Amino acid sequence: MGLFRKKGVKATEDSGEVMVSTRELTGRPAVVFYCLCIVASVFHILTNTVWLMPEIHRNALHFAFFVPLAFMIYPFSAKSLDKKPYVDWFLAVLSIICGLYLVFFEDALHARNEQMIELDIFFAGLTLLLMLEIARRAAGKIIPLLAVFFLSYALYWGQFLSGNWNFPGVTISRVLYRMYFAPDGIFGSIATISASYVFLFVLFGSFLVKSGAGDFIIKLAISVVGRSVGGPAKMAVFSSGLMGSVSGSAVANTVSTGSITIPMMKRTGFSPKFAAAVEAAASTGGQIMPPIMGAGAFVMAQWTQISYLKIVAISFIPAILYFVSVIFFVHSRARSEGLQPTAEEDIPRFFDVLKEGWPFFIPIGVLITLMSIGYTPTFAACCAIAAIVGASWMTKNHRMGLMDIVDALALGGKNMVATAIILLCSGVVIGIVLLVSLGVKFSMLISTVAGSSLLVTIGLVGVASLILGMGLPVTASYIILATLSAPFLVNLIKLRYVMAVNPQFVESMGLSLDMISDPTAAGALFAIINTQVPTEHATIFLLAAHLLIFWYSQSANVTPPVCLAAYTAAGIAKSDPFQTGIHAFKLASGLFIIPIMFVYEPAILFLGPLWQTVLTIGIILLALFCTAVSLEGVYIRKLHPLLRIAFGGTAILLYILPELQCWIGVGIFATLTALLKYTSAFDMDEQLEESALTEAA
Repeated sequence: MGLFRKKGVKATEDSGEVMVSTRELTGRPAVVFYCLCIVASVFHILTNTVWLMPEIHRNALHFAFFVPLAFMIYPFSAKSLDKKPYVDWFLAVLSIICGLYLVFFEDALHARNEQMIELDIFFAGLTLLLMLEIARRAAGKIIPLLAVFFLSYALYWGQFLSGNWNFPGVTISRVLYRMYFAPDGIFGSIATISASYVFLFVLFGSFLVKSGAGDFIIKLAISVVGRSVGGPAKMAVFSSGLMGSVSGSAVANTVSTGSITIPMMKRTGFSPKFAAAVEAAASTGGQIMPPIMGAGAFVMAQWTQISYLKIVAISFIPAILYFVSVIFFVHSRARSEGLQPTAEEDIPRFFDVLKEGWPFFIPIGVLITLMSIGYTPTFAACCAIAAIVGASWMTKNHRMGLMDIVDALALGGKNMVATAIILLCSGVVIGIVLLVSLGVKFSMLISTVAGSSLLVTIGLVGVASLILGMGLPVTASYIILATLSAPFLVNLIKLRYVMAVNPQFVESMGLSLDMISDPTAAGALFAIINTQVPTEHATIFLLAAHLLIFWYSQSANVTPPVCLAAYTAAGIAKSDPFQTGIHAFKLASGLFIIPIMFVYEPAILFLGPLWQTVLTIGIILLALFCTAVSLEGVYIRKLHPLLRIAFGGTAILLYILPELQCWIGVGIFATLTALLKYTSAFDMDEQLEESALTEAA
């Protein structure tokens, strides 16, 4: 049952991606925790397949499983790690009672026409307090502080604000009803996503890990790219992409693959900070890599009503572009430092690795096939979990026995604890945001600052994502930012489309872009604009906005001053954390650039003819390559600063993507390539030799 961490260690939860203290469980508490994790996993499998019950009851039991588990492993503070956790056990029991109370007494509330009695108010208030406290322990202070901020706005100080931000206030009983019994509170839609899609895919990842798929992925990556220049770093990118398709967590990827790839990169000749930055940047892509993409993708599917399969299918190419952009940086750095490929004796033969581990592709195939033919993601995930067990018996060294299956069930429950707490507490924030219409108010704030400028709006979303990401886990950051900014961003994308197709439309309807700053007028403007957007385009624009926010929510993993994936990698590499973060930010530049293409060139999301999508992808790849060349300063040979600037300008021309600028950029790239290959102009090596001779003389 080796599922527990050492006492007093500052740990980073794989799902939550926040630095928190965890308690070592030994003896009877460890057995109880282990058994509860198994029961939780079995319960969620059954309630998502054959055991049907009202969603709010299942969500309340979801709370009754994971909040007690969280109280068992997350102490009040780091100082209380060594103290007997009697209070925490008491709070765990209270949490169970709070979840069960809703299950047994909800019908009585409906029989009273939703009139809450004192006991209802007591348990609703207690549940809210327990939720805020365990969120503080498991996910840091920011989420509960946000919840308290919004709650206090709705209950009290909103009435003292003027203008658009004024809110007259609601009673405490009304708020508690919305938080406890209504479908948009703690046990609402976000809890539904947590108790179904998210949990089953976390469990799916746990089964893959226990089956030995992680070892197979590492070996496969070494066999594919080990012989190329900078092979270990490229292997880190490759393996992190594959692992990310399973775990959907940047920090989990960094820990699992980085412990192998970072030492290999250092032995090859990469500096510790660059090796750590490569792993952090590559692991950040785990959250955007299909088929799992982290918990946020399931929230996205629920909110947009776009099928999860479609989101996964459309996200695949952009995710590949991101990983390729990281490889461009790695290759340039390896060339600049004259690094050699991995030693031949350290590289396993590709076909030997494939022969040993090919059965691990079967569960992924089952998952994708079932979703493709119309089955729900939950059913597909359950079948894929069963397929993992069957596939393991087709390998020689990783056959899962009964105890392996039980351990996988326990690991799935344990890995879900932090994610469940984050999502349940996010329900508090979302419930209040909906209650007081903060999404509309925030959209109006953006419109006041950005006006009708789509690029400025994207910039504001990016800044907001960085600020939120400093204290929030990725999933919570996406949920809050999407709630507040997605509707306005979608409307601006539609407006841009209509203005491109029919530039005179707004004026012909007697409208003006200045109307955007007025809430009432903006509503009328966007309502008319929506009638001019075809349904297929509207769906892609909605998805483009949410994907942009989803990608930007990952940026905090690699953006100083708070970048957990980079700091985690720096700990493995024994490098300076801040310097590692700076390098990771540069290597992950595609994370900031590619989402803009979702909005400005939706052909990348397969909107339009296939030839246009292929051409767009090719141009973006070339632009990403020019970006890496400009920042790293190596292409064919070391580049003169003027040539680095020229490649940077070429990248900008390519990113713009209208036909004329695009082909001008291609022409400049071809010219610069010929100049470097066939002439000695701007040769940095020759200039360095002349400088050395001059100094010697």
